Amino acid sequence: MTDTAQPDATNDTLTYDSLYIDGQWRKPSSSEEISVTSASTGRVIGRVPLSTFEDADTAVAAARRAFADPTGWATWQPAERASALQRLADQLDARKEEMARRVSGQNGMPYSVSINFEAAVPAGVLRYYATLLEQTPTEERRPGILGGTSLVHRTPLGVVAAIVPWNFPQTLTFFKLAPALAAGNTVVVKPSSETQLDFALLAEAVAAAGIPAGVINILTGGDSLGAYLVGHPGVDKISFTGSTAVGREIAGRAGQLLRPVTLELGGKSAALILDDADLASNAEALFIASLLNNGQTCFASTRILAPRRRYAEVVDFYKTLAEGSTVGDALDPATQIGPMVSAAHRATVESYIERGISDGATLVTGGRRPDIDHGWFVEPTIFADVDNASVIAQEEIFGPVLSIIAYEDDDEAIRIANDSQFGLGGTVWSTDPERAERVAKQVQTGTIGINHYLPDFGAPYGGIKASGMGRELGPEGLTHYQQQHSIYL
Repeated sequence: MTDTAQPDATNDTLTYDSLYIDGQWRKPSSSEEISVTSASTGRVIGRVPLSTFEDADTAVAAARRAFADPTGWATWQPAERASALQRLADQLDARKEEMARRVSGQNGMPYSVSINFEAAVPAGVLRYYATLLEQTPTEERRPGILGGTSLVHRTPLGVVAAIVPWNFPQTLTFFKLAPALAAGNTVVVKPSSETQLDFALLAEAVAAAGIPAGVINILTGGDSLGAYLVGHPGVDKISFTGSTAVGREIAGRAGQLLRPVTLELGGKSAALILDDADLASNAEALFIASLLNNGQTCFASTRILAPRRRYAEVVDFYKTLAEGSTVGDALDPATQIGPMVSAAHRATVESYIERGISDGATLVTGGRRPDIDHGWFVEPTIFADVDNASVIAQEEIFGPVLSIIAYEDDDEAIRIANDSQFGLGGTVWSTDPERAERVAKQVQTGTIGINHYLPDFGAPYGGIKASGMGRELGPEGLTHYQQQHSIYL
């Protein structure tokens, strides 16, 4: 096999038997495979090789050679790298429908979401950084405080290990890959074991775009391979998106190694619905803010803070929103709520629903499996009368489960929003822009939206507290992949 998958005629699966390392498809060091399943059907839809530590060594060595090449990627002029990023964006655009199908087929993301995120965001982020790269000087001269001049020169870090999750696999990969490449680094990408077939398609795009050998290397494998990369002596920076628990382990290891790390971790964001909010006009935006991708979204506003005088109205609104959502196969364009990524994750979500009931919250709607005899589905679930100190209000469920919490005034809403170990996203809903902005500024979180939520390529994205450290996107995202080198003239 070279650069395309071979369909298995017996069961219509996609089978890859090679890894994309050093600009070519290489046979892995082991014959073991990973079976990729459909979240909507539970059926095996693909197979890829299982990368070993030896394969990781090969990928890191290839990235190191590409970075150290005296005429290679790291030494290219910004305009040259920008042109390469634009070519990669074009190749991704040419594959966007297939990319959306592969992502939705694996992790249960509704196709209507994947075609707008997984198929579009990567190319958009590449083009943003290509433009920023040509506009951003790599050095500046500053007048010295003690006399003379200082030359501040920005250089790439080296080899980056990008470890990405299954929920937005391509989007979150390019939050890392685009700025890392723009800065002149080389990268080893390690996706989640649940989403592999989309990364094989990404490799095909990389090859077609003419990205030099070793600049982008793609592994497969599970948690142990990620941990191996974190401690690998050939890696200069780690960029990880995933759970807070794993993020803490990575931070500890990176601290021991004095290795730079960017961590985008969990969330339990609040939607502060102020007493003047227009719910009906913002129904679609409220759905996206809280239930996007079946609730399997780290920034989702899953704590709904409702004013007491409108509490019953807010509960009825979310009940209607949940019950009116179309639940079904992720590849059906009409689907709004697809399945959980796996049977194990569905069981986790269901355990939280059971905990919410046992802790005394009122189950308004949902809480069961829909009448679908295959796949890993959970009905969109709404809880009322939730105590913010309860488990379902404090822990990340990562499913279509919302908790509605009452408050008296803006100050109490802000206090409840901040009473969380997390701080990644959040929203404020109001018809008064000045009031909404005033409230938003007091919420302890890395990002927050007013009457909507959608990260912008030009602004830094990331969390505080247990939601992570460092920033992606914006000019700040580029600087996280650069070293500052001061020359005192």
